[in-house]
Amino acid sequence: MMKDYKGCLHYTVFWIVFVIGFVRPSNGDLSYSVLEEMKKGTVVGNIAKDLGVTVKGLSDRKARIDMESNDKRFCNLQDGELVILERIDREELCGSQPSCSLSYELVLENPLELHRISIQVEDINDNPPRFPNSEIKLEIRESADKGARFPLDEAHDSDMGRNGIQSYSLDTNDHFSLAVHSNTDGGKYSELILDKELDREKQGEVTFVLTATDGGTPQRSGTTLIHVIVLDANDNLPVFSQPAYVVSLPENSPVGTAVVTVLATDADEGANGEVTYEFSRISDKASKLFSIDKVTGEIKVVGQIDYEEKHKYELRVQAKDGAGLASQAKINIDIIDVNDNAPVIYIKSLNVPIPENVAPGTEVGIINVQDKDTEGNRLVRCSIQQNVPFKLNLSIKNYYTLVTTADLDRELISDYNVTITAIDEGSPPLSSSKTIHLSVSDVNDNPPVFAEQSYSAYVTENNKPGSSVCSVTARDPDWRQNGTVFYSLLPSEVNGVPVSSYVSINGDTGVIHALRAFDYEQFRSFKVQVVARDNGSPPLSSNVTVSVFITDENDNSPQILYPTPEGNSFMTEMVPKAALSGSLVSKVIAVDADSGQNAWLSYQIVKSTDPGLFTIGLHSGEIRAQRDISESDSMKQNLVISVKDNGQPSLSTTCAVYLLISDNLAEVPELKDMTYEESNSKLTSYLIIALVSVSTFFITFIILIVAIRICHRRKPRLLFDGAVAIPSAYLPPNYADVDGTGTLCSAYNYDAYMTTGSRTSDFKFVTSYNDNTLPSGTTLKRSPGDNSDCLNFTSLDFPENGSKYSTMVKFNIFLCLCFLFITLSQGS
Repeated sequence: MMKDYKGCLHYTVFWIVFVIGFVRPSNGDLSYSVLEEMKKGTVVGNIAKDLGVTVKGLSDRKARIDMESNDKRFCNLQDGELVILERIDREELCGSQPSCSLSYELVLENPLELHRISIQVEDINDNPPRFPNSEIKLEIRESADKGARFPLDEAHDSDMGRNGIQSYSLDTNDHFSLAVHSNTDGGKYSELILDKELDREKQGEVTFVLTATDGGTPQRSGTTLIHVIVLDANDNLPVFSQPAYVVSLPENSPVGTAVVTVLATDADEGANGEVTYEFSRISDKASKLFSIDKVTGEIKVVGQIDYEEKHKYELRVQAKDGAGLASQAKINIDIIDVNDNAPVIYIKSLNVPIPENVAPGTEVGIINVQDKDTEGNRLVRCSIQQNVPFKLNLSIKNYYTLVTTADLDRELISDYNVTITAIDEGSPPLSSSKTIHLSVSDVNDNPPVFAEQSYSAYVTENNKPGSSVCSVTARDPDWRQNGTVFYSLLPSEVNGVPVSSYVSINGDTGVIHALRAFDYEQFRSFKVQVVARDNGSPPLSSNVTVSVFITDENDNSPQILYPTPEGNSFMTEMVPKAALSGSLVSKVIAVDADSGQNAWLSYQIVKSTDPGLFTIGLHSGEIRAQRDISESDSMKQNLVISVKDNGQPSLSTTCAVYLLISDNLAEVPELKDMTYEESNSKLTSYLIIALVSVSTFFITFIILIVAIRICHRRKPRLLFDGAVAIPSAYLPPNYADVDGTGTLCSAYNYDAYMTTGSRTSDFKFVTSYNDNTLPSGTTLKRSPGDNSDCLNFTSLDFPENGSKYSTMVKFNIFLCLCFLFITLSQGS
């Protein structure tokens, strides 16, 4: 016994040392050994070290442990080591098989590698021997010869090898001894040997204990009570029709299916020849799947048979006659696989979302397909039937890589539902499908696009600062910040001024606002370059041109160019007494800085000395005689002309035209009365009030000085030696003539002709010319080489003789003094 104990101890130490070691991998396979019933967290082996990689390398390559089936996972990878997740029961896992192993697959990505891992589960002595029954009843005839043998029930130990049953022993008794034998499969059974004849009359029953002992450490044992009833002789054992039965059973056979019927016969008669059947050796799992009829020996299915769980069962059937003699037969049941398992699709890796700029052929996922069936039933074809830019490539074993087949565009399709179909090659074939959702992430590959190629905005002049000019809109089909559009203005200038001082743009809405009031008369249009930029990285942008047109408002009154609008001077026209009806007398020339209908001018006489004598052209401004001039008509004619534009509301300006009906310039002095007749009454009133208020000579002298200055300021401007020429200062600096308005374009020029022998005292008569613009600084003369149809009034032509001018000044002062004296006399 001591020798056996030492051998067991050495055997145990060997396996403990072996479990912490490993078999060096070859050809990419790893093999380890582990004892069953090890605690959770026990390290089986260091995979990182065995593969020659670091723990971080395993993590970076997404190392994982996979199984080919959905069986219970006993081990997993933690920090580069293979550790036990839960208790491993070798007997439950492998039953009576001599070798028990677990198979795993170590999957590494980038690049994809597959290593097979085999873990050999070593048995420990965790199960005691067990007898089928707690009591063995034997009926032995007293006539049994000494040395007769009686087979006993074989004890069953789920452990294997040395941990299995090694010996049997009997309690001390007077009649029997025990013989232990080994059967063909390595098990041991015992026989009871009659050492001393039985004497029924002395002892009708004999009881003792049979003990079965295994060879494990610690040693375990099981017992059963042997109850011997002494009978008359039964010298024949039941004999089976065949020592071993081999049958095949399709999996998924329904409950009640007959597997096999065993038959044993006994040559004895009566009760000694009546045979009953029972299982003498059966695993716990098999006992839930099969039953045997004690009388007929028919074995039936009582549970769900599944090839994927176990594909072979071994049963032992015992036939016992009425006297207790028994024999055994072996039943081997092979389970036939049928195609009852559809392929199962596992998504092992999925790189989502997928950037839309990935190149065709990019790997986006790893698919694993498994089928629990065997042979042809487990051959699987995996495919994608949809019209999507993805395909499956067979990589290693049942692993497929999901790759792109075309360029992706998130703006067209942002999500894909890809259905993967797996079909096995069984008959009939089974299939399964799995739909995976693939989303495409955005890349900033689209610049903003404006709704229009160009924009036009119309703004009325004199607009309020801050008012909206127009709105531009750009759309970017990209997502989130890549599709967020901001607006800005490109730096440029308008009339030498930065455009940013005229308009601004809201960066979020694209609304363009005016920063100042626009003046149509300064400029009529300008262009703005708007930039739409997204918020991507790098940002993309596009430009659009916005043309801003200023529309005119009637904000300018007509301006009188001729006659001069100055109030302190007057201009007169001489009209021959022989002028007939329709004769051109003078012309009022006016302009309007506005445009369009706002610059269409109309003329009207609002006041005249003789209302029926003269008329004015509604749009030409030409003053003509309405009838023949007669001797009874007043020589001095004053006309008040109103010039009105066509705006809404219309604006107007008035001017006075002084006409002198005379053929002789000798009547010129009488012009003073015409010029000042309206102001004389006012001046006289002022002087009378001054004379009443002031009584001293000093104050009178002051008034005289003031009167002289007034006379200088209101000196009449007569037309001598030249026609009326409009100074350029009368023209508005921003005036631009509009065709057809009648403001400047005319077929008439005016010139004054002197009477015979006169140089300085006669006025010129007005005649019309089809002539052109007058040069600056000259009188109106015909210019044959000038083809323009418009007048150019630049300046007045005054005499340049200095002595003559001095004489005129003295004469004017003398006239003023005389006029003042007369006025004072009248006032007093």
